[in-house]
Amino acid sequence: MDYRKIAASTNTETRDVMSLSEQVENVYEMVMIISKRANQLSLEMKQDLDSKLQEFASYSDNLEEVFENHEQIEISRFYEKLPKPSLLAIEEWKEGGIYYRNPAKEKDMF
Repeated sequence: MDYRKIAASTNTETRDVMSLSEQVENVYEMVMIISKRANQLSLEMKQDLDSKLQEFASYSDNLEEVFENHEQIEISRFYEKLPKPSLLAIEEWKEGGIYYRNPAKEKDMF
């Protein structure tokens, strides 16, 4: 799922976790699922930002490095304006876009 297309707010909001946990019937399990998804999104966002900033890396010492690179600043500002990974994960959870499974529960079924 593309994190740039999710319409999550950039501000923290108070949410009713009991209504959010209706899918799994356990608040703590829901929190773990959302936190693992937030970690995945965070890692994906970091790798994406690093790959874009890698284009601007120079390995030689010269005076041109001192001057600001406006493209690099714009890319950094774009990523700063994105919602936090935890807010994106909560929005995905509300939309039903997170696939999860619990191996411990599946083991009990067999």
